[in-house]
Amino acid sequence: MRFFVLLFLLTAPLLCGASVQLQGEFIQGGLVFGKTEPGATVVQDGEKVPVSPAGDFLIGFERDAPRESMLIVRLPDGREEKRKLHIVKREYDIQRIDGLPPRKVTPREEDLKRIRADRAAVKKARARIDQRLDFLHGFDWPVTGRISGVYGSQRILNGKPKWPHYGVDIAGPVGTPVRAPADGIVTLAHPDMFYSGATLIMDHGHGLSSTFLHLSKILVEEGQVVKKGQIVAKMGATGRVTGPHLDWRMNLRGKRLDPQLLVGPMVSDKAENSQ
Repeated sequence: MRFFVLLFLLTAPLLCGASVQLQGEFIQGGLVFGKTEPGATVVQDGEKVPVSPAGDFLIGFERDAPRESMLIVRLPDGREEKRKLHIVKREYDIQRIDGLPPRKVTPREEDLKRIRADRAAVKKARARIDQRLDFLHGFDWPVTGRISGVYGSQRILNGKPKWPHYGVDIAGPVGTPVRAPADGIVTLAHPDMFYSGATLIMDHGHGLSSTFLHLSKILVEEGQVVKKGQIVAKMGATGRVTGPHLDWRMNLRGKRLDPQLLVGPMVSDKAENSQ
């Protein structure tokens, strides 16, 4: 079930004309698009939120976000809006995956240095925050296929409980083209990470990024500007996998979000071509 909400937060007298608009999914893993007056500042749960010169901003909610989130908007004339946002709690699946190489579930001591380096590179790639508004044009599925894994599910790997899954998995043949879901800038193009294999990260502005895991080939370079729908990589089976698929993840300034909440129903290439 999807929860779309459009809220208008007005200062007490309507004649003041000061308003904040929020549109998105007020649910764990959800992303909300905001619009306020130029020059306003926004704070969510004590953390300052980037705001564009035109008043655009993004807020999000983690997998286990509390049921309430406090949003404070300070308008240029000194007035302040405070709104308590109510976040829908989700129930997550348990997914059991067997047949993984033991080393990919319980890494050896010599693997840990590589894993730490991988994590540092991903953290750096996701740290970019600028005023680009690529996210305003919406998101499309990067590939189509059978969904084999969903956001938030508790993973049991070879019988051992591990971290939850933070992306959506789409299964398909090795070599399937992967397209940019929105405009962006490539911030990481790594040929082989320990867990995620060939890994691509692109930034969409304001600290919102897409990550693509387990690729067979990356077709773009770090620093390259990409357009929505552009082929940027090919699906693969690299890293910790049992079969070929794309793991698509989204991150907003350290918060792991559910990509599936940002796109409509999946339409296959075959269905599109028949119309």
